[in-house]
Amino acid sequence: MAQLLIHGNLHVTVFEADSLSDPGRATGGAPKFFRKQFIQGIEETVGVGKGANRLYATIDLEKALVGRTRIIQDEPKNPRWYESFHIYCAHQAGNVVFSVKDDNSIGATVVGRAYVPVKDLLDGQEFEQWLQLVNQEKEPIGGGARIRVKLQYFDVSHDPNWARGIRSRKFPGVPYTFFPHRKGCKVTLYQDAHVPDKFVPKIPLAGGQFYQPHRCWEDIFDAITNAQHLIYITGWSVYTEITLIRDSKRPKAGGDETLGQLLKRKASEGVRVLMLVWDDRTSVGLLKKDGLMATHDEETLHYFDGSDVNCVLCPRNPDNGQSFVQDLQISTMFTHHQKIVVVDSPLPGSGSEQRRIVSFVGGIDLCDGRYDTQFHSLFRTLDSVHHADFHQPNFTGGAIDKGGPREPWHDIHSKLEGSVAWDVLYNFEQRWRKQGHKDVLLPLRQFSEIIPPSAVTYENDQETWNVQVFRSIDGGAAFGFPETPEDAARSGLVSGKDNIIDRSIQDAYINAIRRAKDFIYIENQYFLGSSYGWKPDNIKVEDIGALHLIPKELSLKIVTKIEAGEQFRVYIVVPMWPEGFPESGSVQAILDWQRRTMEMMYTDIAQALRAKQIYDADPKDYLTFFCLANREVKKSGEYIPQEHPEEDSDYKRAQENRRFMIYVHAKMMIVDDEYIIIGSANINQRSMDGARDSEIAMGAYQPYHLAVNEPARGQIHGFRMSLWYEHTGLLDNLFLNPEKVECIRKVNKIAERYWDLYSSESLERDLPGHLLMYPVGVTNDGEVTELPGTEFFPDTKARVLGTKSDYLPPILTT
Repeated sequence: MAQLLIHGNLHVTVFEADSLSDPGRATGGAPKFFRKQFIQGIEETVGVGKGANRLYATIDLEKALVGRTRIIQDEPKNPRWYESFHIYCAHQAGNVVFSVKDDNSIGATVVGRAYVPVKDLLDGQEFEQWLQLVNQEKEPIGGGARIRVKLQYFDVSHDPNWARGIRSRKFPGVPYTFFPHRKGCKVTLYQDAHVPDKFVPKIPLAGGQFYQPHRCWEDIFDAITNAQHLIYITGWSVYTEITLIRDSKRPKAGGDETLGQLLKRKASEGVRVLMLVWDDRTSVGLLKKDGLMATHDEETLHYFDGSDVNCVLCPRNPDNGQSFVQDLQISTMFTHHQKIVVVDSPLPGSGSEQRRIVSFVGGIDLCDGRYDTQFHSLFRTLDSVHHADFHQPNFTGGAIDKGGPREPWHDIHSKLEGSVAWDVLYNFEQRWRKQGHKDVLLPLRQFSEIIPPSAVTYENDQETWNVQVFRSIDGGAAFGFPETPEDAARSGLVSGKDNIIDRSIQDAYINAIRRAKDFIYIENQYFLGSSYGWKPDNIKVEDIGALHLIPKELSLKIVTKIEAGEQFRVYIVVPMWPEGFPESGSVQAILDWQRRTMEMMYTDIAQALRAKQIYDADPKDYLTFFCLANREVKKSGEYIPQEHPEEDSDYKRAQENRRFMIYVHAKMMIVDDEYIIIGSANINQRSMDGARDSEIAMGAYQPYHLAVNEPARGQIHGFRMSLWYEHTGLLDNLFLNPEKVECIRKVNKIAERYWDLYSSESLERDLPGHLLMYPVGVTNDGEVTELPGTEFFPDTKARVLGTKSDYLPPILTT
């Protein structure tokens, strides 16, 4: 059947199945009570037959799984689910496929499938009927087995918000989510852990104001220092030996304390300090002290032993509904990835005893290797702020004693004030009640001095913010999720096979992309997904499982703009390669997925250009990828290492050539300079799935700085311009209008020049900026190719386009 584009929202209800037969089960003819209590018990105990039925239904768009009901036990003939689904679609499909399955300890058995042609849904009419279940050969299953469903498709072009941005200050936020949209808030945006005084780009904003950068670790240090009641922290990694204050020109009282000393001191003063740190299950003593991820989790736990700090290592436990295999995958492959700090804080500029809740959310863990500034030095800070914090995990034997280059770190974070800060607090409380062991959460409503959730700005304040919290998390990590699919749906959650999932980060990205009018700017540690749209070159696409929609939504947005003859650009910044040995199997596999994702998007764009008979356009005029790197000439007075890297190693070559990538760890998207998403979630399946890595993010805008009649010129615009200044070393007037072809060509030209300087054999001066073109070619047909002479990243033997892994399961690398 012809594949048709289905791009919009699909509302589906799966009611029930009827007349299911169970010919292979030994218990099928026995009376129900006898079957359930006796024979099936024997089957499950000794492995004869299959035991009790555990029936559920799945919904697929062709071969992409998009929905799954709860499990109904011991109703082999007529399971009744009565579950409804709100499904975001961006797929080419001939059919919507409904499958009835019987769950096993390992995998599931398909009972039968039913098909609804996509062409029957495109008119938007409601479709409800009983569908015949068929086998793999599309032959009817005996006994008249059938399933009753209801569907209605809403094309994205009929969405009143499609490509129109945030048109009103009354914008209600992202629908179908757990946390509501909050008004009257305050948001502080941070680029990198620290901003030195000499980084002062002069960026004009609306109302004659100028953008003022903020300092993340200084503000977190102040927040922890000034807390009187609570300090709640979650992290993928928290390292007690780091110091938050390192700028000698901006000293603070107590700034020489390590994070561990600071938290112990606050706890000893009576502040309730609770920490949830991901338990890397590879970090037990016999395997390796730091674990595969080098998170210091065991070290951190032992540091706080016997102190007043409540530190808990929490593994990524599965929800109850998973199979044995899924349990194993989740507990060993996935992580707790949220990075938050929640404190009580004094009211600003007031002598009042009253206090309010303040939360920090973003990409920066409180651990080693994260402290950096916009200058991202490789060698010049090795005798100062990075001497005791040398981070270089991309080389064998990387160490301060052998010298640089260190791995510079680029990241983004935020501070939230107002009622939205309480949503972040509630997320912590849900997680603590699930895995925190002790009942030591403070009953904050009993503290009269702590102001309950409320606005912190007046309604007519020109600098007010509206904010919403989003998550990727399930009932295995959060306490109090509803038990039933009906209650889950009312709470903005998604039901699965007996597990309840919050998948709102992906929803937030999809909604923001669909609203976008002019441009999108993304910085993210990973960029891969929408695998159902990849070319099937040497892979079985349906086995990959990187099903989130974000890359496909981006390319479809560009396609619709090309079709409409309107300007639209997408700029994406990623690391040169994922952190780790670049030649390793896992890094090469991820680069292969990334290349396939890029190629899918560029192919969509190339086809749209051909359809409009635009033959001379470059696909990179619409979508362009960058990475960050630095290169420094040697200066007198630099740190002199006592040892040297091995000869003919990546480490030695990078040191001699005085260059290395800046690691992009940010997880951010800016849309039209009016809306921003910042959080812990990467653009991959691990982060967007909801049942894999646990994540948290915020989406925010300033209602008085919308791109309605003129470009938005609020804090989000200033933040983007400051990031572009950090990356390019320039403030160019063309940067004011990223949607224009002149702007994207200017940025591409800068990045190409910087790549040439970075990859050159000679070095005459420091790299003037950090933004490099991602080193791939793109043909007019959308194929992603090697740049001439650039099969490998500089100083390595690691392929830029990656290499498919024949031994690593996709679930690990997507």
